[in-house]
Amino acid sequence: MAGGPRSLRGHPVRRLIPRSRFSDCQAAGVFILYACSVPRSCDNPPNRFHETHVDWEGEAPPADLRVHEEQAKSALSENKSPDVGFRWSVNPYRGCFHGCAYCYARPTHPYLGFGAGTDFERQIVVKVNIVDRLKATLRRSSWKQELIAFSGNTDCYQPIEAHYQLTRRCLEACAEYQTPVTIITKGKLVRRDVDVLQTLRRRSACRVTLSIPFANDDHARAIEPFASPPSKRFETLRMLSDAGVDTAVAVAPIIPGLNDDQIPEILKRARNAGASSAFKILLRLPLEVGPVFSARLAEAFPLRHAKIMSAVRDMRRGRESDARFGARMMGQGPRWAMIEKLFSLHCDRLGLEYLAGEAPEPARRREPGQGPQLPLLF
Repeated sequence: MAGGPRSLRGHPVRRLIPRSRFSDCQAAGVFILYACSVPRSCDNPPNRFHETHVDWEGEAPPADLRVHEEQAKSALSENKSPDVGFRWSVNPYRGCFHGCAYCYARPTHPYLGFGAGTDFERQIVVKVNIVDRLKATLRRSSWKQELIAFSGNTDCYQPIEAHYQLTRRCLEACAEYQTPVTIITKGKLVRRDVDVLQTLRRRSACRVTLSIPFANDDHARAIEPFASPPSKRFETLRMLSDAGVDTAVAVAPIIPGLNDDQIPEILKRARNAGASSAFKILLRLPLEVGPVFSARLAEAFPLRHAKIMSAVRDMRRGRESDARFGARMMGQGPRWAMIEKLFSLHCDRLGLEYLAGEAPEPARRREPGQGPQLPLLF
């Protein structure tokens, strides 16, 4: 769908900001990127909602960044999966500049008329009114101060957050209304909000999880090209931990044959950086994620591509993904059993709490005089 429509299906676009304007506005914080020195060409799998697909003759045009602003109907998305430890999530952005080849959120972009490849990485949708919508929900008498996850879909600390500050303002609203939060991110930008995170820790609860599937910066750059490098994520863990924020590490996704041998080093470095807990998730490749990941893997690690894809299928009953609840985030077979044992052994040795599921609820803390502690939800 590389040449598809550039309006949001069912949502009017208030403003579209071309990449050229971002280069003029960097000083104002509009676009702080990890220098994007290599231009990317448009490359998207076929959109399953479209009858036709653009196949470029010759070189495809560059995948320039476009930012679309929309008015969201609500701030909270409800999760009904038993595989994750939260019911509610806030997603300020659709699409993600980090460009992780394995991102499970890619199949959501075709719903908007975009592709799941470079469109997902460069056609970014911003919910500009999400803070007002969130406050309207939190101030209701029916709101029970349930845990909110940032974010259940795309990274809430991708580079464009430096300009819009929607994540920060949403966190401030949660602190105001004493609502516990859990955050998972690859972005070092979370350091900016340490003051808000400390307030959340005092008033309700807060845990920040850094997703670090690679110990090696070069490996990460090949698969997660525009996310903060792992070295910066470990630094971020240390800075947040030193500030008294509860931190965790997510070795997610585990890609057998590529990063499973890095598990011990990741856990050790995370523990040394102050993380108190850890969890893992096996690579899953639903719908359009499969071809995007396979192509990136073949480009970056051509000699290992076939073995890695074979190992994934071995753990997924011969398939690349398993959508069943209870099976989506874990594997089966002897190799997965060995990974489970390795992960558990090193967590025990390092004194890391081994968490089940994604983004479980942090322990609640409340300031004196703020009323009784609410019961834990999970």
